[in-house]
Amino acid sequence: MRSPHDASPEAVLETLDSRPEGLSDAEARRRLEEYGENEIVRGGGRSPSTILVAQFDSVLIWVLLVAAVLSVWAGQAVDAVLITIIVVANGIFGFVQDYRAERSLESLRELAAPTATVRRDGEEVQIGATELVPGDVIVFRGGDVVPADGRLLEATELEVDEAALTGESVPVGKSTEAVETDAPLADRTNLVYKGTNVTRGKGEAVVTGTGMETEVGGIARELAATKETQTPLQSDLDQLGRTLGLGILVLSALVAPLLILRGTEPVQAALTAVSLAVAAIPEGLPAVVTLTLALGVRTMSAENALVRRLPAVEALGAVDVVCTDKTGTLTEGRMTVSRLWVNDAVREFDDAPAPADLEERERLLLRIGALCNDATLEEGDPTERALLEAADRADLEQDRLAADYPRTDEVPFSSERKWMGTVHRTDEGTVGYVKGAPEVVLEHSDRVLTHDGPAALTDERRDRIEAAVRRFGDDALRVLATAYREDPEGADDLGDGLTFVGLVGMIDPPRTEVADAIAATKRAGIAVNMVTGDNVRTARAIADSLGIGTEVLEGREIEGMDDETLRERVAEVDVYARTSPEHKVRILRALQDRGHDVAMTGDGVNDAPALKNADVGVAMGIRGTDVARQASDVVLLDDNYATIERAIERGRAIFDNVWKFVAYLLSANVAEVAIVFVASLYGYLILPAVQLLWINLLTDGLPALALGADPEGEDVMDRPPRDPEGGIIGRQMVTLIGGMGAVTTVVLLVLMFATLEGAPETTPYAMTMVFTGFVFLEFVGLYVIRWLRETPTLSNRWLVAAVAASIALQLAVLYTPLNRYFGTVPLEPTDWGILAVVLAVALPGYLGVASVARRLER
Repeated sequence: MRSPHDASPEAVLETLDSRPEGLSDAEARRRLEEYGENEIVRGGGRSPSTILVAQFDSVLIWVLLVAAVLSVWAGQAVDAVLITIIVVANGIFGFVQDYRAERSLESLRELAAPTATVRRDGEEVQIGATELVPGDVIVFRGGDVVPADGRLLEATELEVDEAALTGESVPVGKSTEAVETDAPLADRTNLVYKGTNVTRGKGEAVVTGTGMETEVGGIARELAATKETQTPLQSDLDQLGRTLGLGILVLSALVAPLLILRGTEPVQAALTAVSLAVAAIPEGLPAVVTLTLALGVRTMSAENALVRRLPAVEALGAVDVVCTDKTGTLTEGRMTVSRLWVNDAVREFDDAPAPADLEERERLLLRIGALCNDATLEEGDPTERALLEAADRADLEQDRLAADYPRTDEVPFSSERKWMGTVHRTDEGTVGYVKGAPEVVLEHSDRVLTHDGPAALTDERRDRIEAAVRRFGDDALRVLATAYREDPEGADDLGDGLTFVGLVGMIDPPRTEVADAIAATKRAGIAVNMVTGDNVRTARAIADSLGIGTEVLEGREIEGMDDETLRERVAEVDVYARTSPEHKVRILRALQDRGHDVAMTGDGVNDAPALKNADVGVAMGIRGTDVARQASDVVLLDDNYATIERAIERGRAIFDNVWKFVAYLLSANVAEVAIVFVASLYGYLILPAVQLLWINLLTDGLPALALGADPEGEDVMDRPPRDPEGGIIGRQMVTLIGGMGAVTTVVLLVLMFATLEGAPETTPYAMTMVFTGFVFLEFVGLYVIRWLRETPTLSNRWLVAAVAASIALQLAVLYTPLNRYFGTVPLEPTDWGILAVVLAVALPGYLGVASVARRLER
């Protein structure tokens, strides 16, 4: 029985076999055994073992391990050891990054109330909140956390902050009256929910749901049933691993028989096949990807975005829709006075301090709001605190006002009455101040304060006031009216005979940087949707002011749609209002079914299912609940929407860097395989395994790692999101890999035959020339690839240093005793002249291939 909102309190008590005096201890113990403890079962994050295993959950990693086994079988122990070290080091590095991010959330725990006041056998007692059972009668007051879901039996000036569950930006007034059966969660004003905060008043409720049978529990259950999804990059790399694995099998099965048919010894043929297999695998790719993502994590952490899972960094770059909550995400999450209305005069009140030319009637308006108030600047109802802050900005300090106008009597606010009144002693006598809902204050007023003093509140003046209220509402303002009565005998006199003073418009203001961030996001081809629990008018006004759009779909409408209809509608909608957790997940799935990559931002418990199901879940770190953080991939440490735009930019730049070194590594590997394969058909082993491994070490090593630090291109946020279905190896990369690999192969095969000078077997000199030429051609190709992605040539000092270090290592292999292990000989100056000619011939070929590739889609 989770939502008995359409039944009377008596009917709910009867259904639960309870009574206003509460359950007996014996019955409570029996029900505790039947229903279990009142706690949410949740995983509490990923365990260290889960994080470690996830680092090796990749097809490419398994292909590398198979290659290591083959290397051992072929007697190439050095290859096997190197591949194994790379795989293990990659796993450890990724584990450390993910584990560190997971542990950083440990201090942000616990949503549930530790104790509860419950009525047992007619007496109020304190018990552990976990011991509550359905049918218990709980008692709570301002400052308490609601310990379980319940149906209100009594409510006295009761207001509850339900933002974490419903997204409602202001506390909700509660009553005991039944509401409509189809009322959305945020409008069920006779229910209270586990984990929400009582801001004022007091209440009693019969517990209708505990533990996993609460609204929060339902969300936790949905999260537990959600499976982890792969990011686009993870899918791309797995597809690459499968392709390479299949290609290696085909290559090995083809090469070995061909060599044996040409008279090569079976063992040598097998060794050559294994060498080709090792050459075809970019063994440094997983480590380079991990390091690049880790560099992105470090940079994003400095920019207030904590990444919980490394691949989520790049996944942000593929996002084409952002679904964002309103309260605390697009807005500041606090109420502030932004507009005053007094007798048709409107004052924008966005300046701090207040304007110096405030009229006395406006100061009276602010004084009423500050005195007819039970909050302080530090704590209390957000609406009342906003009134105090506005008065304080106008130099109407609360302490001084309280001393000058001491309170003598009051009428507390209640959700049924919808107004509050206070009586104050002054030098001239007494004065009564009232604030409340405009329609109620108008009903109790018979005069209005004008330029010439109080005047009769005619129907025409009443219509003008009501029109002003509607205009305030259209601008997403929460409206309060103020009035006064001179010389009341007490609070009982404040029910009529009031003089209407004016209107106060309050808003949870949009963050100043959000509009620009949304504009930048849209320029990048990314749609922004607001998904909120707020009402339609407020949601539309805020969305319009931020440039999101004005096409609104309400939660009630979503409930009446099947999945196919909703899938059609989401293409047109900018704002989703009055949504429940179930609505958010349906919206998300409808967008994903249309082929969108969706990032979901939010901070409340109600956001958690969508955060978990999203392609990238982004939670707020300051206002966010623990449930939301644990369901997310990225946590914004400053709760700033602008950080999301920067994170998307960082994700795109990271994908660009991954793209560059995948193209770099694979173009080298294609050339290696082609050269060794063609040479072997002529009976030459031009690049033995140790030289292949050395080439891979130089190209997969420092230069490839340095690519991870490449700066983003200036156009990174001026192009549409990449298509995640297209994969990392699209038409542009295939053209680049194939074209550059072909140029390298042709040039080096010509060099091989020229330096062999007709020798029947491979000579050390020819091997050295091809070996060294290959290394230098790869560095030339690296800068051509960066040029293709519009990266300035000398913008990465780490890359310059890495290439210089790799060249030094290559020279060491030629001119030190190391050459005996690599089968090389020292080169003469004329040999370097020949290699310079080779580079000069290859460069135009590389640039031609890159120019063709540039015209293709990325």
